[in-house]
Amino acid sequence: MSAPAARALAFYLPQFHPIPENDEWWEPGFTEWTNTRRARPLFPGHRQPHVSSELGEYDLLDPAAREAQAHLARAHGIEGFVYWHYWFAGRRVLERPFDEVLASGAPDLPFALAWANQSWTGIWHGAPNRMLIEQTYPGPDDDRAHFDAILPALRDPRYICVDGRPLLYVFRPEQLPDPARFVERWQSMAQAAGLPGLHLVAEMTTWLGGDPMYTSAAADGFDAVAHVALPVSTSPLALGVVRAARRVGRPAIYHHTRHLPPAPTTAPHDVPVLPCVVPGWDNTPRSGRRGVVVLGSTPARFGRHVREAVERLAPLPADQRLLFVKSWNEWAEGNHLEPDARWGRQHLEALRAALSSPSRDPAPRASAR
Repeated sequence: MSAPAARALAFYLPQFHPIPENDEWWEPGFTEWTNTRRARPLFPGHRQPHVSSELGEYDLLDPAAREAQAHLARAHGIEGFVYWHYWFAGRRVLERPFDEVLASGAPDLPFALAWANQSWTGIWHGAPNRMLIEQTYPGPDDDRAHFDAILPALRDPRYICVDGRPLLYVFRPEQLPDPARFVERWQSMAQAAGLPGLHLVAEMTTWLGGDPMYTSAAADGFDAVAHVALPVSTSPLALGVVRAARRVGRPAIYHHTRHLPPAPTTAPHDVPVLPCVVPGWDNTPRSGRRGVVVLGSTPARFGRHVREAVERLAPLPADQRLLFVKSWNEWAEGNHLEPDARWGRQHLEALRAALSSPSRDPAPRASAR
């Protein structure tokens, strides 16, 4: 079997098990399933709730559930999961599923970490002014503690590497007090620990047609940026429809585009701009009528976006062709590859088919270590 045309990496949300913080903030036993199952249609043609069909409403503290996820992902061309990782000045949250994956050695699906360096508020739950956990940056000692906490993962043979360097993804690089100093410090710590360095990827978000939130990746020393944008029309006519929907108490309703959003013209072209594909979007399970809904998403259209992303990645060396998928299991945002009652495995099958085309560069990827 030929190698995939790109390295498909799916973001993985660990909020599918109870934690004391969610019990206190929301209700006992709260998980992402709580919002997902309570969702209801808010306008004609609105499809809610999304129902997990094949895997059910799993608990991520169950090793069998994690194995089932990995089996399904591997069978459809996903190289590995990128686990959202939470660090708040020494405080970790939602860490147990990944810690158990690391300690047990199972499943054997490759993985990487993405630092979700953003304050937790109640914005998606109707309480935008409620601060749950504030993201702070105390300085070098905290960076050292943070690095030491994830070093066992970086050394795990399953950890995803690019040109031999472990991949670390930063969600909000623009919120770092000094991104260049962050990069310098973390690369230094990695090398001092005997690693060849890190492959640092910064997220560059463009939200609903706005300007990119971060454009200085090259100057700050990041190795690449991941361009994350919802595939929606933001023409004046489309935005007028959105405003009209808001006036009558509906969510902001956008329509899915046929093509993958282009990288912004302000993108840092001297580092690779890696595409991110999104199977769908509807965060009304979290935010109700304040949410954003993308209509018209289909597995076929998602497959087209994957093919376009693969074409964009083709000029890069094989090891650097990272294709991010948002997401494996963001059920309360309506972006998930896991099978649901409407589409079943069709998004996964579309991904696998789009990845199966031969690469322009037949050279094998570099070894992981």
